[in-house]
Amino acid sequence: MSKLDGNERWKSKMLLTEHVEQYEQQHASKESKIITTEERTMIRDYILLPHMEKMVQKSITDVEYSTNILKRLYFLAGQKILDQIVKDLYRLRRELKKRNIKILTEEQSDLIVYHRYYCRGYEERFGMTRDVMRSEISVQLTKYSSGLATLLKEYPKETK
Repeated sequence: MSKLDGNERWKSKMLLTEHVEQYEQQHASKESKIITTEERTMIRDYILLPHMEKMVQKSITDVEYSTNILKRLYFLAGQKILDQIVKDLYRLRRELKKRNIKILTEEQSDLIVYHRYYCRGYEERFGMTRDVMRSEISVQLTKYSSGLATLLKEYPKETK
């Protein structure tokens, strides 16, 4: 921030367009290196989706070996949710790559799981407690289940 920022007296003065462009480029380049809230959400989802994929896959495997009479229905519902998770993970990977964000290693310190990531040349850490991870996974799995329930409700009913 320069001494003239916020000084109303200088607003009416004429500036050369090249100076204005240069000033805007400097401020735009600084802002582009800072990670946005949307990108932090994307990183969080990128970390959580593989865990969700493993959980749903284990649940599908458990259903396959059960003797429940509705096991075919549970299997198909689980498979549909798993497909959606894999699709979202693929979309998220592409978007992070497009934004030049790389997520690296996982470290655990006390009760917090940290992931290092590089965002447009800057290295930072993203940390979540296990409890937060569990609750976020629960919320997201509920969204996937609700989406499946909505899809089933929209399915055309047969007439007798």
